[in-house]
Amino acid sequence: MNFKIFPRASLLCSLLLLLPFTSHQTAAKPVRDHLTEQEADMIREAQELDKRTAVFIKAAERRLAAIADPNAAKQMSKADVEKWGELKGTRADFLFDLSKILDEAITNIDDVSSRDERNPLVPKSIRKLAEAANRILAQLQPLRDKVEDGKERASYELAVENAQQIIEAAGSLPPPPAKGDKKKKGDSR
Repeated sequence: MNFKIFPRASLLCSLLLLLPFTSHQTAAKPVRDHLTEQEADMIREAQELDKRTAVFIKAAERRLAAIADPNAAKQMSKADVEKWGELKGTRADFLFDLSKILDEAITNIDDVSSRDERNPLVPKSIRKLAEAANRILAQLQPLRDKVEDGKERASYELAVENAQQIIEAAGSLPPPPAKGDKKKKGDSR
């Protein structure tokens, strides 16, 4: 059975797809990549879904820190910049990045689920992502009235919508198995 965990096709997604083609933007301006090269490499290297999800979460949290404090991106340690890449941009850029990172994390989970719906890493990853989505929403909420119209507003709304979708998907999961429920190897009971 092939199904999607996360419902799609929102008006905001359509709006964001149209933004690069608005008249105020030139055709020569490249579209912003929402991940640094180092983050993209780490995602490609993370073969297990839960590890890949953890990289998306870290990338999202880095954008949140930059949104909350524009100087945070400039004050990252050298080791952090070497491992994760340097963050550059405006609050609108970081909101765009955040919305795309959450969208890509959702897509990754959907892809794995569509190939193997019984994969135990799917619910584990959704729960991890939902914990992060709750933190993200808590940090984005105070910005609601400060976000400007246009791309910044659309990116903000899409990030909020994606975080809410993640939380809703986690709410529809069955409860996680109790720690004592796993059978030990060799236990035939």
